[in-house]
Amino acid sequence: MGILNVTPDSFSDGGQHAALEGAIAHAELMMEQGVDIIDIGGESTRPGSPAVPLEEEMRRVMPVIYALRDCGAAISVDTYKPQVMREAIIAGVDMINDINAFRADGAIEAVRDSDCALCIMHMRGEPATMQQQPVYDDVVLEVIDFLRERIAALTAAGIARERLWIDPGFGFGKTVEHNYALIKATRRLIDELGVPLLAGLSRKSMVGAITGKPVEQRLAGSLGGALAAVAHGAKIVRVHDVAETVDALKVWQAAH
Repeated sequence: MGILNVTPDSFSDGGQHAALEGAIAHAELMMEQGVDIIDIGGESTRPGSPAVPLEEEMRRVMPVIYALRDCGAAISVDTYKPQVMREAIIAGVDMINDINAFRADGAIEAVRDSDCALCIMHMRGEPATMQQQPVYDDVVLEVIDFLRERIAALTAAGIARERLWIDPGFGFGKTVEHNYALIKATRRLIDELGVPLLAGLSRKSMVGAITGKPVEQRLAGSLGGALAAVAHGAKIVRVHDVAETVDALKVWQAAH
């Protein structure tokens, strides 16, 4: 899954693809590099980020979705707003990737009658405050319990379990230690919850904490994290650096 942020303020690539032409060009580049899914986001969810008004998010993402929906790659939209979900589904997206786990009023109703995939992510708090001293008694158990409850809520609403994915939410209300505990527990999450897992740790502070590198120098660390996640059972890795990740996965799979 290649990241396409059409935002001015995302933590790694904010402003680089905010214009429609730039977004399309970057999507085309990722396709040449072997991307399977393009994840379009119109609101930064970096720690401390403010919310974006609905109209602004729609203005950012909908033209890109319409421009790319027949590009040959699957299209995902990264949103927690039910209105954006509805419009994206009408436009033909293949996945809704929701950091809020479809908890907003109307979110489940917005996606229920479609057939697109749904990614349920764990987040403690909200982006503006989530990294202010997050505390867990048992981070793995608490993330599993939360995701189990959300899976139950969606399936109770009539949504097929086969449509669901889980994301432990690396960096979303977790310390470095929490994040690495969750990577190590990837297989446990998959086995206990019975749905496939998406891992998104590309360029995040959990990589910088281990390597001591700033955002623009976290490629090698991000590749290590992606390979570790796949080795533990992740089926999708959400990344900024598509070409390098594709190459690393090819070699890992050949040698596995």
